This record gives sequence, C-alpha cells and structure tokens, in this order.
Amino acid sequence: MRKDQQHQFVKELEANQNIVHKVCSLYTNNQDAHKDLFQEITIQLWKAYPKFRGEAKFSTWMYRVALNTAITLYRKGKKRVRTQDFDAVIYKIAEQEYNDEQEQQLKLMYRAIKQLNDIEKALVFLYLEDKNYKEISETLGITEVNARVKMNRVKTKLKTILNP
Repeated sequence: MRKDQQHQFVKELEANQNIVHKVCSLYTNNQDAHKDLFQEITIQLWKAYPKFRGEAKFSTWMYRVALNTAITLYRKGKKRVRTQDFDAVIYKIAEQEYNDEQEQQLKLMYRAIKQLNDIEKALVFLYLEDKNYKEISETLGITEVNARVKMNRVKTKLKTILNP
C-alpha cells in the first residue's frame, strides 16, 4: 500500500472508528473480547483497503467489513465472541431526561434483540443506526427488497418475543 493510501486509511479509520466500536459492542460481552474483535476488524479493514474502490461511502464499506468479520468469527467460534450482555450496556441519559419506564422498555428490547441470530442483529443494528434500506442492502450484500422483507420478518419476530 502506498504512503498516501496509508495516511488516507488512518484518517478514515479515525473518523469512523465508532462504527467498529458499535459492531464490537453488538457481538461481544466484555472489554477484552471487544478489544480483540476491534483489532481483528481493523486488521481486516487494513488488508481490504487497497481493494476499496470508493463506489460506496467509506462508512458503508466499513460497516460491511466489520459486520462480516464479526459474523465470521462468531460463526467459526474461532474466538469465543459472544453477544453483548445487556447488563454491560451503559446508558448515557441526562439526569433531567431520565425516564425509568423508558429504560425498562430499552432493556426489554435489548433482551429481545439478543435472541436474534447474527444476521438479524446486524439488520436491526443498521436499522437503529437510521440507515435506509439501500444502505442496509449494500452493507449486508443483499438486495434492497430482501432487506425490507427480512426487516419485516425481524419486526414480527421481535413483537412475538416481546408479546408472547
């Protein structure tokens, strides 16, 4: 990789590293696993960067590589990457905005999401990140129609989990 490419990669990674942290939080349950997964995703991004053609936004490409790396490790069991324990999630809610009922609802939602498979979690994650179906489809490598269908099925599944 050329020096200018290296500098551009570091600049893009620094600007978008929260994407990787969010994916790590979704697929790990402790700080050590988070760090390991972050490192593995960064390595995969570095290896794949010379092939990045800029046809999609860097952040979209980054989501795709990060999610694919996390899902691959999760499936292989190569590293025991487990789903984020809900209790480890820290909420940053301003004191004057604190709403116990809202927090309880969020806990229930996260417990329901935890029961989804890895692809469904990725879909919900991108949806909650306010990605449109075009961006979701590009990130997951599926058609836009397939993303919509899968999301509708996940919504139904979550409703069933939340209201048995």
